[in-house]
Amino acid sequence: MQLYHHAFSMNSQKVRLALEEKGIDYISHSLNPIKGKDLNADLFHVSPDGKMPVFQNGNLILTDTLAIVQFIDSLNEPLGGYDVNKERVHEWMRIVDEWEPKLFTLSSIPLKRAYATDEMMKDTEALEQNKRQLERLLDMAEEQLESSEYLAGESFTMADVMFLPLLGWMELLGVSREYINKKRKNLSRYWAKVKRRPSYYAVIGKYFGGVNRYKTLLTNSIIVSFQTLIRRY
Repeated sequence: MQLYHHAFSMNSQKVRLALEEKGIDYISHSLNPIKGKDLNADLFHVSPDGKMPVFQNGNLILTDTLAIVQFIDSLNEPLGGYDVNKERVHEWMRIVDEWEPKLFTLSSIPLKRAYATDEMMKDTEALEQNKRQLERLLDMAEEQLESSEYLAGESFTMADVMFLPLLGWMELLGVSREYINKKRKNLSRYWAKVKRRPSYYAVIGKYFGGVNRYKTLLTNSIIVSFQTLIRRY
């Protein structure tokens, strides 16, 4: 199994969390869009447009994040055990996947200045709609966590795997207090618990915590500025 990914891509983080939680060995191709030499021919062979993540297992190539995570969960025992409610897990995975994270990231301080020239930033209605959709998603999670330990029941499942990177990015961008701690006590308790998982630290926590938080923000600002620059020519 091989995974082409970017360490700071939310969708890539979902896939890597899934692999970590299942304890699956894979060949990691960690690529950096700033360094053109990293974007090798192998990536464009499996993903002609260069989008990541890309998961390859023999002749099987998957580029849709939800499909990748579902495939990983189908290998051996599902995350959370055979007794988990699969329909509920898949429903939560779909709900989380339907929300577009890029708009939220674009408009969030301290990165929004770097994104200011992005065409998406000019569509204020789309930005507001995206924020409302996020609020609904968080409200749904808050309500569910009133009656269960995790999103799909009493076990940690792929539904939670899909959700964790979103919460991690909120913390990175300094908005977790606004969206989680102040308004949603169940979600706040849940977040304090799940971010202690070894998989979270391995994939996200070690980049998003402490002094590394500022390095990550700087790296993403540079990436954004680079992408904006090349779109002009």
